[in-house]
Amino acid sequence: MPKTLTEKLAILADAAKYDASCASSGTSRRDSTKDGIGSAGGSGICHAYTPDGRCISLLKILMTNFCIFDCAYCINRVSSGVERARFSPEEVVSLTLEFYRRNYIEGLFLSSGIIRSPDDTMADMVRIARMLRQDHGFKGYIHLKTIPEASQELIGEAGLYADRLSVNIELPRDDSTRQLAPQKKPETIRAAMASVRLKRQESRERSHTGKRPARFAPAGQSTQMIVGADAANDRDILSTASRLYSGYKLKRVYYSAFSPIPDSSAALPLIKPPLIREHRLYQADWLLRFYGFDVDEITSPRPTGDLDLEIDPKLAWALANRAHFPVDVNRAGRDMLLRVPGFGTRTVKRILTARRSGALRYGDLIRIGARMNTAKPFVTLPDWSPGALTDTDDLRARFTPAPQQLSLF
Repeated sequence: MPKTLTEKLAILADAAKYDASCASSGTSRRDSTKDGIGSAGGSGICHAYTPDGRCISLLKILMTNFCIFDCAYCINRVSSGVERARFSPEEVVSLTLEFYRRNYIEGLFLSSGIIRSPDDTMADMVRIARMLRQDHGFKGYIHLKTIPEASQELIGEAGLYADRLSVNIELPRDDSTRQLAPQKKPETIRAAMASVRLKRQESRERSHTGKRPARFAPAGQSTQMIVGADAANDRDILSTASRLYSGYKLKRVYYSAFSPIPDSSAALPLIKPPLIREHRLYQADWLLRFYGFDVDEITSPRPTGDLDLEIDPKLAWALANRAHFPVDVNRAGRDMLLRVPGFGTRTVKRILTARRSGALRYGDLIRIGARMNTAKPFVTLPDWSPGALTDTDDLRARFTPAPQQLSLF
């Protein structure tokens, strides 16, 4: 019996939860007060809540979870026994418009399994975006998960309608991708990412006549990396992310924790607690992008190259490099202040601004927003000195959660 639209939505919205890269920051502002429908930003956007309590503002679905590929870590692989469904392009367009008119969403995140061929799949996704933009004047946010094996022409057309494109890097190591996703080639994935980067650069350059080309994926590109499906350590993962940021100018690398799924748990054992590890990788990624750390510094506290799961990576680095502390808050430069546990980028900016007017004291930092319960062993102020606290043997234990007795009932 054919599935109803509601049944398809239940299956394909649930299947899309494994796609992590769906942030809408960075797009150009478009407004529909004069014509069209939807907005890519601004006020008046209501949010929908998923059954597990997550707040979402995008209609996040797969076009289909049918797939001709057999990636060992993917629940939608061809050999999986999951229930299958498929939207037509017209159904996706109708759902997006109806959800927006009901103020449930502010845009569309669309991914898909591979049906028939990469080109056929990508052509349908491009058709959806083109119908939304050209036929219905939709000005909301659109993020397309690009099929790297598709033709350059289709990827180029996708960027004309989508705010953001993403190409999954899949796994942190090429040998793992070849082993676990034999129908995907790391070289093809990187070529697709390079193509998106070049097209974005070209769209910002004026021609000899002074005319600017059509915009291309103005919110940039992102990627998603599966972590925990292979034996790559956190140094491998962050090194790959660092190369992606520098080589392809990505807006974001999203880390997706792998958990064993039916028919794959025997081949892919769970290596580390997945969600905690994912959380630490996001924290480490933040240090790479905004705090001036490099990969070797972040992963140096442990000889295995993995992050400490009990404490955040910035604190782990500080504890392993106590010779740099305590830091004089009123004299230290920005780079060193950013390495103080408990100081975020906004806190450091406020410190640098405030100390122009005079020396800062302990209470001033609390008012500025510093987390002094974390920072106090690592800083000195006119009215505060950590004394021997910085070098005490049990300093790490002060930041780790106390063990808890689990209930037997």
